[in-house]
This record gives sequence, structure tokens and C-alpha cells, in this order.
Amino acid sequence: MRYAAHEMLVAPARPSAALGRLALGVAMTLCLFLALSVAWANLLPRLFGPDAWARTVPGIAAATTPAGVLINLFTFALLIAALGLSLRAVHRRGLRSLVGPLPLALAQFFRALCAVALLYGALLLVPLPEALAPARNLAIGTWLAFLPLALGALFIQVAAEELVFRGYLQSQLAARFSSPLVWLGLPSLGFGLLHLDLSGHGEMAWMVAGWAALFGLAAGDLTARFGTLGPATALHLLNNFAAILLAAPQGQFDGLALYAYPFALDDRAALLAMMPGDLLILLCGWLAIRLALRG
Repeated sequence: MRYAAHEMLVAPARPSAALGRLALGVAMTLCLFLALSVAWANLLPRLFGPDAWARTVPGIAAATTPAGVLINLFTFALLIAALGLSLRAVHRRGLRSLVGPLPLALAQFFRALCAVALLYGALLLVPLPEALAPARNLAIGTWLAFLPLALGALFIQVAAEELVFRGYLQSQLAARFSSPLVWLGLPSLGFGLLHLDLSGHGEMAWMVAGWAALFGLAAGDLTARFGTLGPATALHLLNNFAAILLAAPQGQFDGLALYAYPFALDDRAALLAMMPGDLLILLCGWLAIRLALRG
């Protein structure tokens, strides 16, 4: 009964629950996203102009400049478009069916957002060891000037991942399989593998991917427990706000971060020191949302 509300998301998936359709939908989404990304990459130099583009390119790969971060985040809008087209073509359903009842989703989103924001506000008062403490990365004026655009881009990135993993994959699998080991486990595993970066994260790549998979489990549980993408999106948005716009690892997606940690994601000692706290924050965020929504 704890997942009874999940039926609001699973019911629209039942008419097209065949695994063949899911495989086709995933393949079509990936192909469309790749095609749109190529078109986007060819359009960007024309939008920026040759000189400005030449200055922008070095900051894109690792997102070490404001423009680099924004370009990376806005690219996820193409994933939403690709998913929307695939849903219509393969499953005869729209993006709205992945979200749940919109008024309920919005109400849950804002309640969950407030709960997690209070948690993160309290954590800001807890000092980190000097070796791990972040240093100022951007002037406050610069950060505030970019903040409205950055928040919009960040929401697009979070929404894209939630629509794909919790909205689409989880609901389609739940329409076909009754066991949470399948419909909760497989999308979470996929979410973890999405964050696997063997070149950028070195020997810590599997630990980072494992943390992402655990985040996927927490987000998937909230989605199934409350029947909309609202709670998981709130948790995801606050998590990424803290990791991308508030304090980011040095030299990796830190272009719009107000602060930067004095280590990168391939620093074994630093990550081992930070990981227990990050896992505890994730657990507390998940519990805070459950308490806020009484589930």
C-alpha cells in the first residue's frame, strides 16, 4: 500500500507496456537527442560569432565558465524534446502523463522544496574541516547576475533527468513488472551509470556513480510513494543547486559556483572524507520530504 499512489503514473503506461515498445522508445529518444545535439553544436558558433565562440569553447567540456555551464545545462532541453517526440510516436502519450496530476505535483514540489531548503540552510551552519572548506569562486555580484538564468537552466536539466528516469523508465517498467526490484532498481542503476565518468573521476568514478544510483533509489521511492514527479524534482533541484551553483569541485562544473572546493572528483582522500556526509544529507533530504508530505 505504500506505493498505491504510484498508480497515477503507471496507469497511463499500461496500454503500451510491452518491453519491445520500451526498447524502441529508449532507442528513438537516444537517436533524436543525438541528432538534436549535433544540430545544436552546429548552431552555437553562429549564435556566438567566431571570435566569441573561440573564447567560449575551452570552458564547455568541464563547464569551467558561466557560458560553459549554461550551454551544458540548456542542452538537456533537447533531451526533453526527444523524449516528448518518442512518447507520442511509440507510446501515444505526452510528457504531462509522466508528471502526474499537475496541481498535486506542484503542491508536493513546493512543500518538498521548503523541507529540503530548511535542511540545507541548517547544514550551511556546520563548518567543514579546513582542508575541505570551499573558497570564493565568483564575485557575489557576478553570481547574482547569472542566478536567474542559471536557475532556469538548472531546472531544465533536473526536469529532463526526472522525466526520463522516474517519469518514463520507472512508470513503463512498473506497468510491466510488479516488483520494485525491477521498476525501482533498473532506472536507479541506469541513473548511476549516466554519472559514470572514468576519465574525469579516475579511480573514484564508481563511487560517484554509486552515490548517483542511491540518489536514484531515493528519488524513485519518493515518486512511487507520492504519485508525482514533484517531490523527486525538488530533492534533485536542491541537490544540484548546492553542487553546481553553491559549491562545486574545483575545475569541474564550477563555472557558476559561488564557491569551489579545493579538490576535484578524482581526489580519493577528499571524496572518501566527503562521501559519508553526502550520503547522510541524501538520507535526511529523503526523510525530510517524507515527513513534509506525511508518507
